[in-house]
Amino acid sequence: MTSELVIEALQNACFSQKPQRGLILHTDLGSQYTSSEFTQHIQKHGIKHSFSQKGCPYDNACIESFQAILKKEEVYHTQYTDYSAAKLAIFQFIEGWYNRNRIHCGIGYQTPQAVEDQARRSA
Repeated sequence: MTSELVIEALQNACFSQKPQRGLILHTDLGSQYTSSEFTQHIQKHGIKHSFSQKGCPYDNACIESFQAILKKEEVYHTQYTDYSAAKLAIFQFIEGWYNRNRIHCGIGYQTPQAVEDQARRSA
């Protein structure tokens, strides 16, 4: 994973979600997140960087859980013909199933989309 890749992913997320300045972005201590390019990018966009503590697996429990589900429910059941096919299939899993249809116990057995819609209505 490179700084360029995580910067592009963050740009895509910001484009679709349009967060306000002051967003807190939680990452691990990977070199792509601690690079000067990434640090400059998030500072330029008013994003506050929050790192997980070294050796503390609980800081990233949510993303670890998501990645385990992604692997168990999508990746291990599919043979991708190439990178583009994998990218499309994983996008469809996340946006078509995981966020919109799959309920999550950590958010009251609702879908992430339902919780996000409710937050926007109450804001």
